Amino acid sequence: MAVNVYDTANKLEGELRQIDEFAALQAAYNAMKQNKPAYDMFKQFQKINIELQQKQMQGQELGDAEIKQAHDLAEKVGQFKEVQALMEKEKAMSQIMDDLNQIITKPVQELYAN
Repeated sequence: MAVNVYDTANKLEGELRQIDEFAALQAAYNAMKQNKPAYDMFKQFQKINIELQQKQMQGQELGDAEIKQAHDLAEKVGQFKEVQALMEKEKAMSQIMDDLNQIITKPVQELYAN
């Protein structure tokens, strides 16, 4: 029997868009976008995080100034109630994604367990 796991994955993607946790995350993101200072700082924080992750993936060490800048910005962005709400909703969605990852990788985990 031929199974197309990509069809299953695409179906799951569509179903994830329909769950309450995703709707709550989407609502929190849209609410944050309404607060321009919060949204701008959040986007700046995302940009810096991506840059730092890319440097790490390339084997480059992060400088103390870069780490301090990211930490300081994280503290500032975390002071916005809209960002706090977004992070709370993102945490709930992340838990679902972690649970799904456990389910998806179970055959490989079981294979290597023996």
